[in-house]
Amino acid sequence: MTPLGAAAVAVLEATTPEDKIRLTRSAVAAWRLGRLVRAAGPPPPAVPGRPARPCLVPPTAVPKRRRAGGRAGRIALLHAIAHIEFNAIDLAWDVVARFDDPGLPVRFVDDWVAVAADEAEHFGLISDRLAAVGARYGDLPAHDGLWQAARATRDDLTARLAVVPLVLEARGLDVTPGMIESLARAGDHHSAAALSHILSDEVGHVGAGVRWFHYLCARTGRAPRATWQSLVQKWSAAPVKPPFNDTDRWHAGLPAGYYWPLAATAPRGPDRAS
Repeated sequence: MTPLGAAAVAVLEATTPEDKIRLTRSAVAAWRLGRLVRAAGPPPPAVPGRPARPCLVPPTAVPKRRRAGGRAGRIALLHAIAHIEFNAIDLAWDVVARFDDPGLPVRFVDDWVAVAADEAEHFGLISDRLAAVGARYGDLPAHDGLWQAARATRDDLTARLAVVPLVLEARGLDVTPGMIESLARAGDHHSAAALSHILSDEVGHVGAGVRWFHYLCARTGRAPRATWQSLVQKWSAAPVKPPFNDTDRWHAGLPAGYYWPLAATAPRGPDRAS
């Protein structure tokens, strides 16, 4: 049978969104039906396959106009979300291809395959919303910050989990409710509903990151909160800053006592758990 790692690398090497989604759906179905063996494939690429567009530019060069009230602002907002979801497909498969080993429970693989399936669905939802306003993914420039975080943590699963799900995806929990409200005020209830669905799934994705971060800390005898704070300060280029969606972070298993002490621009929030 085909190794799961090889299927993951095939997604990573695919250059078009259509191929990434097709290969993701195929790999997810095959894994769940027992048609892929849990084994490594070829080494994952340092940089995943990318389409010719969007043009990748420094973060400071990405247009900031993302107000949903006008068509241009709505396109910019939806395009930024689509870019995040496109990268998230690769991020999930990179965890499977790069970090799975027989010492981890099979649920580790199940969780990240499920995350990859969700991210492919999310990209499709936002692509449909872009099409509804006469645009498509690739029409605007985007930046490569998400993959830079992956490259920085390519040798350490604990650091990868600390930075990607527990900082970058957790930030999505903070900002998405405001996007939903903005789209609803603009009368784009279909896009608002798509983001509401994505937000619900992302709570689970952050939760998967928390679960396996805690597992790794327990296996190595490290204190989770202090370890997370240390790794974030060392590896994360993204600031940990309010406003925070404390409720959804809490539901994901990420207590306020983890992240508020790193938020230097605001008073510490409630430390509901360690």
